[in-house]
Amino acid sequence: MLDNCVTRRGILFVVSGPSGVGKGTIRSALLAKMGDIQVSISVTTRKPRTGEVDGGHYFFVDEKEFERMVAEDEFLEYARVYTNMYGTPKKFVLEKLQEGQDVLLEIDIQGALQVKNKMPEGVFIFILPPNIEELAVRLASRGQDSQESITRRLAACKYEIEQVRHYDYAIINDRLEEAVKKLQAIITAERCRVKNLNLGCDIT
Repeated sequence: MLDNCVTRRGILFVVSGPSGVGKGTIRSALLAKMGDIQVSISVTTRKPRTGEVDGGHYFFVDEKEFERMVAEDEFLEYARVYTNMYGTPKKFVLEKLQEGQDVLLEIDIQGALQVKNKMPEGVFIFILPPNIEELAVRLASRGQDSQESITRRLAACKYEIEQVRHYDYAIINDRLEEAVKKLQAIITAERCRVKNLNLGCDIT
């Protein structure tokens, strides 16, 4: 039986896009449909928002601890996003991939490009807003950002969207259900690619 001969390598899926584009919402909806993918949890120096749990949404640390982790090379990537630091713990991601498990990493654009430099074999997926006006509405409706913060994020959006050229796939988040279906299709297709298979015996 081929089932005894073929195993699959773990795949790193990196989902990124401008702030407020709906990355987190898409991730949550995807996980409700696909329970066989590991989510990487980022480390951040920002304060928890209402309802966020340490070790669930993020690992919350102070600046001093973050600097220690940087000095000891404990991050796969890290970046300053506006006034806070974010990083991806290297050990978690690499261990899961080595075990043959897929890892879903939802991060900002700066971090995604760092990961691409270190792990170009990953699958990089960019989430686009329907338009800038819709993005502004989404940022305001979250109720998590000041008007100054929203203005700053929108000003950076043009540059951020230009970074889509460094990614493998782009999904326009116009309708959530359709965006999730497209992301699920990308993951399913990548899992079937021959380069991601380990052939353990002669199948000829």
